[in-house]
Amino acid sequence: MKIDTTFNFSTDSKGRDPDSASPTLQRYHRLLWSKRLPDGSLFDLHDEEPSCYLHHSSELGTFSLGSDAITHSYKNQNRKQWLIKQIPDEAEKLYDAGLTIGAYIIFPDNRIDRKQTINQARGINALIDDRFDLTLECIRRYYKGINSPLYETLARYKKFFDLFIDFQGYVHFFLLQDLIDETGGVSFYLPFKNFTTRPTFSGVYDYLIYKEKVMQFIDSRNKRISAYAASI
Repeated sequence: MKIDTTFNFSTDSKGRDPDSASPTLQRYHRLLWSKRLPDGSLFDLHDEEPSCYLHHSSELGTFSLGSDAITHSYKNQNRKQWLIKQIPDEAEKLYDAGLTIGAYIIFPDNRIDRKQTINQARGINALIDDRFDLTLECIRRYYKGINSPLYETLARYKKFFDLFIDFQGYVHFFLLQDLIDETGGVSFYLPFKNFTTRPTFSGVYDYLIYKEKVMQFIDSRNKRISAYAASI
């Protein structure tokens, strides 16, 4: 399987959001995540279904899936401009790193009962603020039956999460091991406060720590993806 983990998806998205407009990103998602599930069933994805980014239909169920960027530089977020303007070059480096395949995943993108999708909810919820380490903690808690800011949203997509059996199955399927610590928990970018406060940056120092850890994750996951692709 040929996957170029250095490919910048902004180069073929014609100035639009790579999640919806980059054909290379869509193809990489289809190639990477069409594989055996933890129970041995084949989860094959197709892009021929009208109005679907990626689609799966079998005895496992019918799933409509979309791409989601799982790293965030906050370069263009209005309420963080007070910070970004102090370190524009650092924010740009993180933004650019987040345009490679290691910074993307797929989630179900169909709305249920007109409620938010996972992608929408994690971007809007103030206790998540589009951070994937916090999203992954919500997913870990979902599998344990523990409440979190995203629990109700994740529960609407129970059939999708059931495909991976448990949190470890989910992590291994999507090659997320580099965001997991030695205890099997989430390795947070910044000190975790158990969802009791909003995940804000107190200043430049916090942002630089966050930036380095996110870039380490992207680099490590890109290497993991390369190794996986080479083994297929």
